[in-house]
Amino acid sequence: MSPVALPQQHAAVLYGPKDLRIDDRTLWPPQQGQAQVAIVSTGLCGSDLHYYLHGRNGDFALQAPLVLGHEAAGIVTAVGPGVKNLVPGQRVAIEAGVMCNNCDYCSKGRYNLCKSLRFASSAKTFPHLDGTLQERMNHPAHVLHTLPDAVSFEDAALAEPLSVLIHASRRSNLTAGQTVLVYGVGTIGLLACALSKCYGASRVVAVDINQSRLAFAKAHGFAEDVFCLPAAPKAKSPEDQLRRAKENADRLLEVFGEQDGFDVVFECTGAEPCIQMAIHGLFSMQTAITGGRVMLIGMGTRNTSLPLSAAATREVDIQGSFRYAHTYPDALALLASGKLQNLDKLVTHRFHLSETARAFDLLTRGVDERGNMVLKVMVGSGNTSSHH
Repeated sequence: MSPVALPQQHAAVLYGPKDLRIDDRTLWPPQQGQAQVAIVSTGLCGSDLHYYLHGRNGDFALQAPLVLGHEAAGIVTAVGPGVKNLVPGQRVAIEAGVMCNNCDYCSKGRYNLCKSLRFASSAKTFPHLDGTLQERMNHPAHVLHTLPDAVSFEDAALAEPLSVLIHASRRSNLTAGQTVLVYGVGTIGLLACALSKCYGASRVVAVDINQSRLAFAKAHGFAEDVFCLPAAPKAKSPEDQLRRAKENADRLLEVFGEQDGFDVVFECTGAEPCIQMAIHGLFSMQTAITGGRVMLIGMGTRNTSLPLSAAATREVDIQGSFRYAHTYPDALALLASGKLQNLDKLVTHRFHLSETARAFDLLTRGVDERGNMVLKVMVGSGNTSSHH
């Protein structure tokens, strides 16, 4: 079959820093084990923004033009040979990571650590696997998840960042009755607050350097109390940095009336381009209770000095949390349950696929022309309305 006979579709393709073009591309039929999905909603993420601004995200640099986007949902339009679990017309959430299902990590259920995993919209592997900022995409059917009736396409796009938190919560053994401190209240931090409440945390508080985000978190019930870290000049030395972190931590604990610290601390600032502080780790460790747990969720956190001896003598567990594994069914069930309140408030702005560059520029600025805060920006292809 010659490409001329195949239909065309539009895709938002990144060629380099701030060089995003709407290209016409051939729409190939789905192959063995794949389904074709008409993308309805894609949420833009901090990692997408890093690629857009710099042509790279941490160590992963663009080696070829790439379609960004990995928080998405849509409608199945066709299925390839061998696909039994999906039919055209079904509404699905797209899990962006494609694991090998053949290695030790995959067999142990930790496929997020699979060395052969290819993640749509990431430049980590080459050839890159294109993401969801296109009208249609072919994707393995086993990582497409059917949506409960109560879950809209925009809700389903939020299942991806929610999955990050479900995975982190499992690793932290978050249980009812614990106190939780969330550092960084972008979308990931706000979801950390919402999930902690849903799991029965006795107290959820948030810390940031952005007062308007903190006011939003408190006004919409994500956090009971908030604390805005004072802006300060760059630390002159690691010792100065440690001292300042300790002072801020002591002050915060005093303000919250939790002098002994918090049971679980979620560090969610790494992907936030506006937060350029090197004290994440220090601060997190000094606000955890003796025997508590610090979850490092933020991607792209720079190397920093950590007071490890203090963590060791107080038995503070420091755990990394990378993406997710086997979380989508739980995420979609939670979204359908209505137990996560005010999630609709997270989506602040919406754009058509043809306006993707404008969407990224708005995300970069952090406020719109009316002075409203930008949180989650959704890009839609116009296939159908965002809410079914």
